[in-house]
Amino acid sequence: MDVYEAVKSRRAVRKFTDQAIPKEVLERVLSAAAWSPSGSNIQPWNTYVVTGAPLAELKRRAGKRVVAHGPWDEREYEMYPRELKTPYRERRSAFGHERYSALGIADGDWEAAQRAASANWDCFGAPAALFCYIDRDLGLPQWADVGMYLQTIMLLLRGEGLHSCTQMAWSVYRKTVAEILSPREGLILFCGMSIGHEDVKEPYIHTGRASLNETVTFVDSISQPLAQPAHDDALLGV
Repeated sequence: MDVYEAVKSRRAVRKFTDQAIPKEVLERVLSAAAWSPSGSNIQPWNTYVVTGAPLAELKRRAGKRVVAHGPWDEREYEMYPRELKTPYRERRSAFGHERYSALGIADGDWEAAQRAASANWDCFGAPAALFCYIDRDLGLPQWADVGMYLQTIMLLLRGEGLHSCTQMAWSVYRKTVAEILSPREGLILFCGMSIGHEDVKEPYIHTGRASLNETVTFVDSISQPLAQPAHDDALLGV
């Protein structure tokens, strides 16, 4: 698949078939994704891939919590700022409207929206899931590295004819995930990722993107004279 096609066709799929994914496909994707960039090549991602009986058990335990309407696990990071400013607030609101309208859920129908959101913890029916952790003592640049790694995985999955959905939602059921995965001490669960073949019968709206001039500034000329450089001695601190 052409890289441009992979980028444009990648999206968060929220309904998968149960068609199994050969282990060698997942190994091939993750082996290639290991070449993702990271500052000083520290490779801060810690990845767990779950399929078969362990994934079924995770879904069962998470589903039990959903039905019980119990409290979420305390968040270990803030998913969104408490007060999103313009234009981010409007973009998030537009996404929610488009997402739930495609499912026939009216604005303000929080009960129906919650039922739809609960599909997160069934991995939207996917036969494979990935959980990505990061050491809690690493900084913001390393979180950015993890994001690049996850994007690389998603694009490689498109090259294999597969789809995915990254899910920060799993962070609020992190203790249930840990019961199955037993991650080593000191890790924070950043997100899960559902992986599989898209169920094309599921309705969806392909969300749009901001125009280029909203998010990109090209600087190709100098509008003001450059300041004269300081004396060499000053630059050297002598």
